[in-house]
Order: sequence, then C-alpha cells, then structure tokens
Amino acid sequence: MIGDVVAEPVSWSDAVGDPPGPALHPAEESAVRNALPGRRAEFTTGRHCAHRALERLGVAADAIPRGPRGAPQWPAGVVGSITHCDGYRAAAVARTAHAGAVGIDAEPNLPLPDGVLGRVALPQEEVHLAALRAQRPGVCWDRLLFSAKESVYKVGHALTHTPLRFDEASLVFEPRSGTFRARILRAGVPGPELAGRWSCRGGLLVTAITVPAMDPRG
Repeated sequence: MIGDVVAEPVSWSDAVGDPPGPALHPAEESAVRNALPGRRAEFTTGRHCAHRALERLGVAADAIPRGPRGAPQWPAGVVGSITHCDGYRAAAVARTAHAGAVGIDAEPNLPLPDGVLGRVALPQEEVHLAALRAQRPGVCWDRLLFSAKESVYKVGHALTHTPLRFDEASLVFEPRSGTFRARILRAGVPGPELAGRWSCRGGLLVTAITVPAMDPRG
C-alpha cells in the first residue's frame, strides 16, 4: 500500500500483520519494555520494516531508537517515517541529499469516531469534505484528512523539531489524481505549501509527503 504514495528517491517496506521472527535491538527494546503485547508487536514490525527500507537504500543501522518526542532516530544522512494501524505497518526513508523530510501515515478506511472531526478539521475543510463525499462516497474522507494531517505533522516535526497542531495546516484533496496540498498556517516551516499523495484500497487509507532537499546554495 505505501508503495502507492511514495516514489523515488524514497525507499519503503510494509507488512500486513506481524510476521514471526523479527527481534528488536536493545536500544529499540527500551521503548516498549513495559508495553502490552499488541503495542510491542506493532512496534517490532514497524522497526523491521524500517530496517528493510534502510537496507534497500544501502544504509546500515544496528538500531533505530525512539527520540525524546517519540519519533524514530534515523542514521546520519537519512530522513524517514514509520506508521502502523490495525493489521498494517510501513516505513519509508530517503537520503538527506534527496529529501528534506518524509512523512507517511496509514489508517483504516472507516469514519472517525464521533466528535473527532471537529477537533481535526477547519471549517473550510469540513465544507470540502462534504463535497468530496458526494463525488466518492467509498472513501472515508474525514479519516483521510486525519491521515494526511498526521503526515503533515511528521514532516513539520522533522523540519522544525516542534509539534504542529491540527488547525495549523489547511488541506485540499484532488479526488481523481490521488494528490493533496497542505498549506501551513504558521511561520517557521520552510515553504508555505506541501504536496502529498493518497490512496484508498483494500480497506486502508495511506498518505505520504516527501519534502525535496533544500538547495545548499539557498
């Protein structure tokens, strides 16, 4: 699934469920030492996907530990993102020479729980989602908005090392091309608009944003 929305120069890997066998490095183990079995399994498979994506990129890493805010700590010269939802895990990475940040997210194609959309969507986005539902009723657009904002959050955090709120990004989806645009509504994030891609199939929604590498000449 994640391969639907990422392209060169991004390397990716995904998994359906939690295959037996993968083990965590001690530096990764500490993040889930006291976690419930389900959380431990999804974390382990997510790290397994991340290691496979790095191998495909030609980068070796003994461990991908968890940073202070929970984001993966990638090897020097690499940016990336990990996601997991019920039954699906994925990772995507790229060299910093080719990408400034990568953000991915996966969600079930199910409506958001009651009361969540009002905390996620701006008023203009709610109007936009209503129009999209009339065009493609098979897509849970409220959940797709949530997923896309998660991808925006991950990219914004990677670039600025500070969290973005849901109301600090305004999104517009293109229902036919599988793309979306995210306009950042606060100062401090390079570039006023981000371009992303989305896909819906097999009961899943996936979104991804790849920020191009900054020109060292400015």
